[in-house]
Amino acid sequence: MATEPPRRAPPQPTGRPESGQRRAGDGEEAEPLRGSAREPSSASVAVGGGRRGLLNGCVPLSHQVAGHMYGKDKGGILQHPDGTVLKQLQPPPRGPREQEFYNKVYAADCCDSVLLELQKYLPKYFGSWSPPTAPNDLYLKLEDVTRKFDKPCIMDVKIGQKSYDPYASAEKIQQQVSKYPLMEEIGFLVLGMRVYHIHSDNYETQNQHYGRSLTKETIKDGMSRFFHNGYCLRKDAVAASIQKIEKILQWFESQEQLTFYASSLLFVYEGSCQLMATRLSDGTLAEKRVVPKGVLQDGDLLEYNNNIHVINSTENGKVEASVGKNLPQIYAFHKKAYSKRNHSQISLKAENLEQDNVWKSSTCISQEHLNGNVIPQLEKVFCHMPKEIKENADVEVRMIDFAHVFPSNTKDQGYIYGLKNLITVLQNILDN
Repeated sequence: MATEPPRRAPPQPTGRPESGQRRAGDGEEAEPLRGSAREPSSASVAVGGGRRGLLNGCVPLSHQVAGHMYGKDKGGILQHPDGTVLKQLQPPPRGPREQEFYNKVYAADCCDSVLLELQKYLPKYFGSWSPPTAPNDLYLKLEDVTRKFDKPCIMDVKIGQKSYDPYASAEKIQQQVSKYPLMEEIGFLVLGMRVYHIHSDNYETQNQHYGRSLTKETIKDGMSRFFHNGYCLRKDAVAASIQKIEKILQWFESQEQLTFYASSLLFVYEGSCQLMATRLSDGTLAEKRVVPKGVLQDGDLLEYNNNIHVINSTENGKVEASVGKNLPQIYAFHKKAYSKRNHSQISLKAENLEQDNVWKSSTCISQEHLNGNVIPQLEKVFCHMPKEIKENADVEVRMIDFAHVFPSNTKDQGYIYGLKNLITVLQNILDN
């Protein structure tokens, strides 16, 4: 994979682009994170102190978490009006090598079962693209992995024990090793993350300096930050991520054709609250909904409003209930009362005006359901999903960045080592 293949006409992706399309970009090196605001869709934007016309309605990718940034580097990631993303080809040999990799994996006549299986774990490839006014500027046309998400939480993790390929100079090797000495020991590096916090309706971003600051002792807590939405740990997203990584690991353990250096996994999960159903520990089916923002009776902003609707029956007959208002206040009030009463049943009769303001207008739960088990039940409904629905979490894990992929006749032990350690860390997050 060292020579540049002939260009082919890119097939058009299906479907029309949606507004607010998002994707985290590919890139060999991590760069400072860009804010979450979208770039203007006009014909030009300010770049490097001047104004530079963009290509056929394309705009810089607005929420890239790692990689070469458009306007700052020779290469960059753009959003195409048709809903795909454009990755500018890097200088030889990296750019042609990455293009050849995509062309080989997505060749129309490909009949290699190993490569056909690999397609499941990559962004879809739509060939190469050049603007009519600059036919020598070549871009890779790729799927926007985050396009289907409303509030995408994105993390880029470089995988492998070495972030340099076998042809790297001594200077390049030293440069890469000095950036993150633990790469060889733990087999992965967090290049950047972007996490949606539901309580503030804002994103927290961390760049490559955050990832390089993590040690063996702090890597678990450092990565769990990606799965924390400001209220609680999204264990459903952690579990779904593990399942997807395990499938990628199975592919690596079954192939001896390719070796990957300085390649990454792109994690994406839905940060906003979606309609979902879950079964409580007593068998009750609960449905979780999101309702629009509003104002509480005490004037506090209602930033995260969930309703629980109990629609199953108990031993004492059918029970229907809905819990509205702000989850943190409900949870805090109930936990306080729960700790004081030592697992006794809790009456919903208003004991003070403050609690009544939160519960009164929207709560009608029988005492059978407000027993000592309600705290773990609420946790399961809102954050800690039962095992039977964890796989339903809206999560993507895709392999990206292929400028350093080489033919091989052995298993890619460095990548396998990194995947196994990453799974271990995520499993520790889930178990704890």
